[in-house]
Amino acid sequence: MKRAIFFIMIFLLLPHAASGQRAGWGKMSPWLRRVVMEAAAGNLGNPGNTGNPRNTGNPGNTGNSGNSGNSGISGLSGLSGLSGLSGKMPLPKAASPSQPELTAFVRIEGNADSLFAAHGCRELLRKGDIYIASIPLGCVAALSLDKSVRRIEARRGTRALMDISAQRLGAEKAWQGLALPQAYTGRGVMTGVMDIGFDLTHPNFYDPTASNYRIRSLWDQLSLDTIGSRHYVGQSYHGREALLRYAHSRDGLDQTHGTHTLGSLAGSGYDSPYRGIAWESDICIVANATTEDIALIDTADYYKYTYATDALGFQYIFDTADSLGMPCVVSFSEGSDEDYYGYDQLYYAMLDSLTGPGHIIVSSAGNEGQVPTYIHKPQGEESRGSFVWTSADRVSFTINALGPASMRMVFYGSSAANDTIVVPLSSVFDAADSLLADSVVIKGKTVYINAVGYTNSYYPDQRVADIQLRLLGRFDSLGEASVELIGSDADAELYRYQGYLVTSQRNPLLADAECTHNVNSPSTAPCVICVGANSYRTSFINYEGEERTYDMGTDGMRGAYSSVGPTRDGRIKPDCVAPGTNVISSYSSYYLEQHPQASDIRSDVAHFPFQGRTYAWNANSGTSMSSPIAAGIIALWLQANPELSPADIFGILERTSRHPDASLAYPNNQYGYGEIDAYAGLLDILGLSRIESVSKHQPQGVAIKPLQGRRIIVEMLERQPSPTAITVYSLAGNAIASCRIAPYATTCELQLPAYGGEVVAVQVDGGGQCRGSQLVRLR
Repeated sequence: MKRAIFFIMIFLLLPHAASGQRAGWGKMSPWLRRVVMEAAAGNLGNPGNTGNPRNTGNPGNTGNSGNSGNSGISGLSGLSGLSGLSGKMPLPKAASPSQPELTAFVRIEGNADSLFAAHGCRELLRKGDIYIASIPLGCVAALSLDKSVRRIEARRGTRALMDISAQRLGAEKAWQGLALPQAYTGRGVMTGVMDIGFDLTHPNFYDPTASNYRIRSLWDQLSLDTIGSRHYVGQSYHGREALLRYAHSRDGLDQTHGTHTLGSLAGSGYDSPYRGIAWESDICIVANATTEDIALIDTADYYKYTYATDALGFQYIFDTADSLGMPCVVSFSEGSDEDYYGYDQLYYAMLDSLTGPGHIIVSSAGNEGQVPTYIHKPQGEESRGSFVWTSADRVSFTINALGPASMRMVFYGSSAANDTIVVPLSSVFDAADSLLADSVVIKGKTVYINAVGYTNSYYPDQRVADIQLRLLGRFDSLGEASVELIGSDADAELYRYQGYLVTSQRNPLLADAECTHNVNSPSTAPCVICVGANSYRTSFINYEGEERTYDMGTDGMRGAYSSVGPTRDGRIKPDCVAPGTNVISSYSSYYLEQHPQASDIRSDVAHFPFQGRTYAWNANSGTSMSSPIAAGIIALWLQANPELSPADIFGILERTSRHPDASLAYPNNQYGYGEIDAYAGLLDILGLSRIESVSKHQPQGVAIKPLQGRRIIVEMLERQPSPTAITVYSLAGNAIASCRIAPYATTCELQLPAYGGEVVAVQVDGGGQCRGSQLVRLR
C-alpha cells in the first residue's frame, strides 16, 4: 500500500504574518495554513524538506514557531518560545505569473465563477458545492475571507504502503486459494489503478496470448510532455501504439509498485500461473505523485500534487469507463494517517460524489498492524503509558481527551534524579490562540516544547492537543524516557506520530501501547472499500533457487502487519481482508534494468524474455497486494451486475465473507466482515444463494467444462464409491438438466435446453469433498 502524510505540527500554521488583513485560517486545513504562511513569509524553501513521513521515526525539518503563552507546565523553566512569523498577511487580489499553483478542494455556497475569476482561480472539477480548483498560492488567504467560501482543503505527502517490516517476499499467487469461478473474468468491466511505477510493456497487460493489448488509457501526472495536454498536470496517452511507445510512467525507472498491483488486479498471467483476478477486463491507469517521486517534481509545481489531484485521477478513470459504457472499480494502494483536525472532510465528500452505481473505489488498510501507536486511559484510572524512543531529534503525540487530562514525560537518571515534565491540556488551551511554546533543560540539554489545542472535529465536547518535544541532537541522548496520560477524571487517548512506543524494565507497568487505530486515509472514508491482508503462503523459491520465508500465518489468518481499526470517529475498518502475504505478480523490466542488485530483486521468482526485454515475476507482501485482489473480485461482481454501488458491495461482504478466526464476532476491526469470497458473492448477486440445493462453495475432485452446442461435461478426477448426482440450474433458480454418475464411473455429459441464459450453476452432490457448485459460461 502507498503513502503517509508529512508530519506538520499545527503550531507552525497559525501565527500571524506580515501586514494587511488576517486570513480565514479556520476555513483552511492545517497543511494548507502552513503553506500559505510560509509563502507569505517568502520561506517556502525546498518543498521536499517539509518533513518526513509519519511513523518513520526520522526527524522532520519543520522547525519551531508560535506565540509563547502562559506555560502552565509543571517542571519547566525559562519561557523561551522560538521565533516565528508575526504581524498580518498581505492579501493579493490577482495572481502573479510566477506564483506557485495549488490544487485544493473548495466548498462554496452560491456561484463560484465570479469568485474564482476575481482571485485568478481555475475550476478543475465540481461536484455539488465542492470544487477542485487551481489557486494561485498567494491568493488563498484572500479567497478564504469571502463569506461564500466555507472551507479550503489541501493535503499531500503519501507513500507506497508496502509491508516494510520484511523483505518483499512471495509464493504462489494468493488468489488461487479463492477458487475463482470460471464464468466471470472481468470481461466488459474497466479496472483502474492509481499508483506509481508502471511498466506499460509488460506482457501481463496483454491477453494470455500476448496478441491483444488491454490498457486503454494512462494519465501520467508527472509527464513532462505537457504541450497540448488537456490536463492540469502531466499528459494522457491512449491506445496501444501511443502507450507502448511511452513504455513506462515517468517514475518507472525507479519505481515498480504499480506494475505489481495492476498485475494482481488485472494481469493475464502471460505464460505463467500468476494470473490476476479480472484478467479479461479493460484497464485504465493513473500514475500519480507520492513522496517517492519528490525528486521528479519541480519545486514550482510542488503544490499542484495534493489529495485533490488524486481525486481528479479517480474521476479520470471513471470518465474513461463511462465513455466506453463499462462499470468500473479502482484499486488504490496509498494512504496517510487519520487526524482529529478534519483534514479530509472535503476529500471524503468528493469521493462520495465520485462513487455510486458502477463506480467503486477499493483502498488498502495500511501496514502499521505491528507498530504500537495508541494508548487509551479510561476514566477512573490515574495513568496509562509506555516508554518512548527515537534516534531522531523529536517525539510528538496527539492527545484526545474528555475531561481534565495531562501528558507526563519522565526522563530516567539515577533512582533519585528523574526529570519530569507535565503538560496539562488546559494549559495549552489557556495559552494565546491555544498555542504553547516553552523549554526546559534536561540533563544539560534544552528541550523545546510546542503544543497546539483544538476541538475534536468529530466530537465537539472533546479537546485535542498536538504536543512535540524537540532538542538539538538525538532524542535518545537524554536516556530512557516514558510518556503517560494522567488524570483519573478524564477519558483520554494518545496517538504516537514521531518516536516509537516501547517497553522497559525501568518500569514494566508502563506497557499500555496498542497496535490499533492505525488504518490509513482515504481507506477510512465511509464510501471506500477498505481491505486488510490475510495469509496463506509462508515461503517461496526465488529465481536463483533460494528458499525465502516470510511467515505471517496460513489458512486465511490476518497478517500481523495489516492495520487495525477503528477509525478516529469509531467506525469499524477494514471492511474485509484478502490475500496480501507472499503474492506474486508482474515487476517492471525498466526497474530491473536500472536496479539489478536491488534487495527486492532477490524476491523475483522468475526472469523471462519478451520482445527483446527481460521481465520479472516478483513476490511482495502488504495490504498493497490485498487491495487489487479484492478490487479484482469486485470487478467480477460488476460483470454480473454493473449497477452495484458501494452500499451494495458492503451488503455482499456482510452476507458472504468467510470468517477465518471463528473466535471473533464479525464485523470487527481486524477482518471487517471477513475474507472476501468471490464465488459466494457471485451466487449472492445472481440470486442463487437463495436456492437451498446450490452450494456456496466449489466442489473438489471434479472438473466441469463447457462444450460447443450448450453441452457440459462433468469428469470425476477422483472416482467415488457411491453415486454422484449432477443438477444444472438456470440463474432464475430452475433445475434445467440432471444426470447421475454411477459408482467408480468417470464422466457425465449433459445437453442443456435453449432457455436463453449464458451462465448456469452446476451442483455436484457426491461423497466427501465432492460436493459444491460451479458457475459455467456456456458455448
